[in-house]
Amino acid sequence: MAVSLGMRIPDAMRNLPIAEVAAFARDAGLDVLDLRADFASTAAACRAAGLGLGSVDGVVAGELISPDDATRERAVADLCNQISSMAAAGARTMFLCLVPRDDAQTIARSLELFKESFPAVARACEEAGVRIAFEGWPGPGPYYPTLGYTPEVWRAMFEAVPSASLGLCYDPSHLVRLGIPYLRVLDEFKGRIYHCHGKDTALLPEAQYLYGRFPPALDRTADFSGGAWRYCVPGSGIVDWSAVAYGLESAGYQGCVSIELEDARYRGSVQSEQKGVRKALSHLALHLR
Repeated sequence: MAVSLGMRIPDAMRNLPIAEVAAFARDAGLDVLDLRADFASTAAACRAAGLGLGSVDGVVAGELISPDDATRERAVADLCNQISSMAAAGARTMFLCLVPRDDAQTIARSLELFKESFPAVARACEEAGVRIAFEGWPGPGPYYPTLGYTPEVWRAMFEAVPSASLGLCYDPSHLVRLGIPYLRVLDEFKGRIYHCHGKDTALLPEAQYLYGRFPPALDRTADFSGGAWRYCVPGSGIVDWSAVAYGLESAGYQGCVSIELEDARYRGSVQSEQKGVRKALSHLALHLR
């Protein structure tokens, strides 16, 4: 199996000219770049560098599940316009993380509002040939309000709006953190996986002993960590990327695997981020190319 490998542009690299980022990605051996919501210039830079287009961030997100009718209606209109412009640019996958603006909004309430917003969004996707990949980050504590990070809620979302244009960004790092079997998710939702993040999670037994399943009460929580776990580059955590590769191949996956660099060891400078991307790429390439 050969899967295209790419990256979400990390924080420090976002301050560079996009042509410089694209040149790094090409020279490092990546195939695609994920794009921000204002994707037109980025798409042009990708093509100039010989790179493909990965996912495109939605121009709105939490507004789509706002309890305010006017806010929600504007968000749907803005997203549908973006979907149309994506198709014209040759981008086919939208990335959405449905975190409500009010962290205390319940997931049950968000699901009700999803049922209001997403039939129109799904129709726009179907007409344009675009698919949405929902991100499985739980959102900020203590409420963890994101709509769509567990199989329970994915089942409910896809039952409520069954369009095949709606699917998942498969990120095993979040599933490991949550204690959800990541290969079972890949098997159950294999027909709904439209994007994939190359990120891993390390489990920390001593921290598990000290803090349990919650963040530290007294100690500082490290970056990209919740106490008993930390996000890391592939190959530094517990995800079996060979098994993931087999699952993606069995599912007939046609998308890319994009490195999402959320590892505290590789941040703070462009040089550090580039080192982390290369580290992740070297491991993913062993299993996915």
